[in-house]
Amino acid sequence: MNQEEILKRLYAAFDPFKPLPAGDIAYTDLEQVRGDGNILHELGTEILSLERNTYQLYSGHRGAGKSTELLRLQKHLDEKNCFVVYFDADEDDIDTQNAQYTDILLACTRHLLEDLKGSANPSPVLDWLRERWDDIKDLANTKVEFQTLSVESQINQFAKITATLRGVPSVRQQIREKINPHTMTLIKALNQFIDEAKRHLPQGRKQLVVIADSLDRIVPIPQEDGRSNHEHIFVDYSEQLTALNCHVIYTVPISMVYSSSFLKARDTYGTDAQVLPMIMVRTAAGELYKPGLDKLKELISKRIYLLAEIPAQIGLDSDIFESPEVVEQLCLMSGGHVRELLLLLKAAVMRGGSLPISRKSMQRAISDNSNTYGMTVYESEWMPLAKAHRSKRIVKDDIHRNLLFRRCLLEYRYQTDEGKSKCWYDVHPLIAELDEFQDALEQLKNDGSH
Repeated sequence: MNQEEILKRLYAAFDPFKPLPAGDIAYTDLEQVRGDGNILHELGTEILSLERNTYQLYSGHRGAGKSTELLRLQKHLDEKNCFVVYFDADEDDIDTQNAQYTDILLACTRHLLEDLKGSANPSPVLDWLRERWDDIKDLANTKVEFQTLSVESQINQFAKITATLRGVPSVRQQIREKINPHTMTLIKALNQFIDEAKRHLPQGRKQLVVIADSLDRIVPIPQEDGRSNHEHIFVDYSEQLTALNCHVIYTVPISMVYSSSFLKARDTYGTDAQVLPMIMVRTAAGELYKPGLDKLKELISKRIYLLAEIPAQIGLDSDIFESPEVVEQLCLMSGGHVRELLLLLKAAVMRGGSLPISRKSMQRAISDNSNTYGMTVYESEWMPLAKAHRSKRIVKDDIHRNLLFRRCLLEYRYQTDEGKSKCWYDVHPLIAELDEFQDALEQLKNDGSH
């Protein structure tokens, strides 16, 4: 295998935007360095142990690995005789830059109809759409008469509506205004369909589970009442989101978990949100955390030798990377964020253009990504970042929630010897590199000395 082929394979193996399928040989178990969180126990047990429907929220920083974990959960539930409807909302259904509750309901409806059309009569839901058709057909850019369509084509109209909501901003709000007054009747019709489908699930499946992934990517937008669109979607419409007659898991933005109004919705969902934290590469005291670093190095090694199928005789710390220090520095600068680590690795491969990946290529990758983060930080946010770095705590306000959403601040968790779960926060290491952050730290130090 020549060097050009190796570089090409490494570049593909470090693709950060493709979650690993369940059971993939390159999967690395990170439970012990993420506060002992286990999605199979935390979310799976709730579904498998309770006779009632459950509505669970799964959160964490974007790119932390939630989709990979949810795909593992899907496989686990499938093996436990559940029928799982999994969909990535950001892929086909929802524009995360401008999303509302209606979009989520229509996405759930679309995927339930498509996955269960062989198990139940979709007439209740299709009748609901037929009654709305004259109001929305022009907005959905179709002139067809609904009653002339086959059942399959009628079901496909839900996909057309969600595609229009996602891809045609000029009519997005008009479609919502036509549908919003009728969401409760849609839920009623959808539940009729769900109830029949549950009685005839294929292969003797006993429970129906919906997993709505990528809702955590919905961008926070201030509303006229001073609250966030996250609160409007996941709090104000919590009763609707928990009205489907099946088990549902919604991914939610990490900033939502720290909203004071979220407490109002917790009783509706029936449980706290489960958070997938960062991988600890340093302790709260700033010391290197070897178990976390070792796990990230294992992740890199599996990507190289199992996913890219690089021959074992090509050494990680000599042929691929210039030295073990290069690998460790990339791990440290990722902050324990999986996607960030892969982005840094990919950038280092691209910058180097040859093997081994040098310290200079590593530093260039770090500098480029650090500058990118720096451009996202407002002047008023440097001091809150410096204070969070010093205290390892955050204030539950809009500034800190937005910094969490943008991964400028990262959340870490660990288990004490007594079994207590502890949480702490720190600035992203890529931001800690920047002069503006160091200036804010110095100012904080000087202010404290007076």
